[in-house]
Amino acid sequence: MTLRDDIETTLRAWDAYERARGCPPVVDFDCAPPDTAPAPVAHRLDAHERLTDLHHRAVAEGEQRFADRIGAHLAYLQALLGERQPLDAYVRATQGCGVAGWPDSHVTACRNRAIAAIESLGVSWGPDTARDLDRLEGRVSEDKVADLMRAAAADLEPAVRRITGATTDYDLTIESVDIDAYWSYWLDGAGTKVRLRLNRRHAHFTEVRLRQFALHEILGHALQTANWATVAATHDVDWIRVTAVHAQQQVLLEGLAQALPLFATPDDEAVAARVRLDHYLQLVRAELHQAINVGRSIADCVAHAHARVPFWTDDTIADALTDRGADPLLRSYLWSYAAGIDWFVTLADTATPDTITTVLRTAYHQPLTPADLAELWPGGPVLGGSGP
Repeated sequence: MTLRDDIETTLRAWDAYERARGCPPVVDFDCAPPDTAPAPVAHRLDAHERLTDLHHRAVAEGEQRFADRIGAHLAYLQALLGERQPLDAYVRATQGCGVAGWPDSHVTACRNRAIAAIESLGVSWGPDTARDLDRLEGRVSEDKVADLMRAAAADLEPAVRRITGATTDYDLTIESVDIDAYWSYWLDGAGTKVRLRLNRRHAHFTEVRLRQFALHEILGHALQTANWATVAATHDVDWIRVTAVHAQQQVLLEGLAQALPLFATPDDEAVAARVRLDHYLQLVRAELHQAINVGRSIADCVAHAHARVPFWTDDTIADALTDRGADPLLRSYLWSYAAGIDWFVTLADTATPDTITTVLRTAYHQPLTPADLAELWPGGPVLGGSGP
């Protein structure tokens, strides 16, 4: 067994333990599922001991990338066990980037661009923006969502394959669930079999959102991870073949999926407006993420959120603060959305066509960390922001 294989076996064993307890899984997508699942670890301290031994081994063998990846799992596991690192140290260990955030001038510029994009569609900025956008775009009934999303993905797939070089097929299952969780849509799977769950408690779709999330979930996550699985099945790859949302590939996954319409369908003004709006909203969520983790008062956070986003409800703000302050998984994972979308939107807006092609094609053939992304585009922005 190679070091890579031993790491994967340990992660699958820890994942089996967490799933058996009804806790969030460790493995989100398995690009090389084994024929026989490993026995679960005995408990979280057993997982901690195994990962610690593997970390020592990776360092001794000079495998820094593997050491960093194991470090992400150790940081998350230690958080599950009660440790609470400062936010910057925790996110650097897990997501692979800092949490300096973005200057007010950048957030304001993104806000202005979002407002211009939605106003060009005839929607005003204010307390009713979200409602008015939904009305303009046309709500879709729940019973039609799965079929329409598949149809949208089929229509958009040639464009995504052209820009990414992805060639694999994937087997998609769409399920409808009702779960009291922050997420509206979630994709996971193994090999080329992927599952998309739509959470009825939060998910709602318009005709525009269907196109956006066909790109995000199906042609972003599903096609991308299935293509990684195909590469892993045909090559002896030097990367860990299981993904975890608390590990360093997540900035790539969430960033590119959110920004994918700007690369694949740049002339779709309605979807592009949604991406511009989401970019701004993720930066505001990042401000709340920082604030609640440095001890800002709830009243200050709520006032800031209302000032930034006039159509957010108190319920929306409460959930954003709760998720980013208390939950060990979300305290890490949710930062990837802001860090990722900002980097990939900037890539779409400012990079050369050759750089864009290199990044997209590499990203669909292997997982990339923030350090990998920075190496592919040295002139790009600092992932996680350069500070105020």
